[in-house]
Amino acid sequence: MKAIQMVKPGSEPELREVDKPSPGPGEVLLKVTAAGACHSDDFVLNLPPEGFPYPLPLTLGHEGVGVVAELGSGVTTLTEGTAVAVYGPWGCGVCHFCSRGLENYCSNAAELQIAPPGLGAPGAMAEFMIVDDPRHLVPIGDLDPVTTVPLTDAGLTPYHAIKPSLPKLVGGTTAVVIGTGGLGHVAIQLLRHLTPSRVIALDVTPEKLDFAKEVGAHETVLSDADAVANIRKITGKDGATAVFDFVGYQPTIDTAMGAVGTMGDVTIVGLGDGQAAAKVGIWAQPYEVSVRAPYWGSRSELIEVLDLARDGALDVAVQTFGLDDGVDAYRKLAANDLRGRAVVVP
Repeated sequence: MKAIQMVKPGSEPELREVDKPSPGPGEVLLKVTAAGACHSDDFVLNLPPEGFPYPLPLTLGHEGVGVVAELGSGVTTLTEGTAVAVYGPWGCGVCHFCSRGLENYCSNAAELQIAPPGLGAPGAMAEFMIVDDPRHLVPIGDLDPVTTVPLTDAGLTPYHAIKPSLPKLVGGTTAVVIGTGGLGHVAIQLLRHLTPSRVIALDVTPEKLDFAKEVGAHETVLSDADAVANIRKITGKDGATAVFDFVGYQPTIDTAMGAVGTMGDVTIVGLGDGQAAAKVGIWAQPYEVSVRAPYWGSRSELIEVLDLARDGALDVAVQTFGLDDGVDAYRKLAANDLRGRAVVVP
């Protein structure tokens, strides 16, 4: 079968012929109907060779949707032909966090060498993929695989990031979204659907800001050296109630910390270069500001996101690619030349 694989750090992925996998005991084989490309993939592709954390070659794709093609022995909770989405942050299933459905924070994953698909385990950028346990599959019914697959990360991650701030985002408050790409444009829609807050979107070009308004932003601000001042022209001296940074480089984190108001939330979602950090201290930001750096989301939250999609609350912008030209999707991702999310359809 064909698969898009990372072969060596610092190089673009390659379309390769690999063996079709067979499910072992407790596993499920999916015929992939859609796979999403993500900035996390680009981050991994550019990690240095020294201490690279995953075995290579690695089939990419931690966003996957497919149809159950074959069941491993002992699997009785699924039937072949069922359309499903893959819950990506796999865990042990029994630790304190996994028992609460938060496999994204599994205490034992590193020790047991459990890795998400595309981020250690073979991923969805292929004609078929193995899912390690049926609990990591969520039926999607008649949802469109192409617009559904980004929701497994680009929908789940912002939803998980926003939920803790919902009690604060009442009438008269302001939410700021930094970065209006794959995750950010979904965050804007979630904030508009789940809260009465005024939503301010930041990005680096007028075209991206126009896109932010199309998906629901009330106000837009160019992400530059004057961003904090321009946000505060809108919010007044109270500042923003919640700021969600989907970029994660030092300048955007500094903008988030400068725009947030007293008792507000700053949530850093974007990976950036992996080195940036928020400066926190008694005089470093307004009083009682909470700073979080969440990761992905829970299986139950994925179900909630899919329900929002069924209700028509989410309209994910996608660009589709065939598997044969899937490497070009990663080129466009690296060049920041995508409107919304790249989806590869085998």
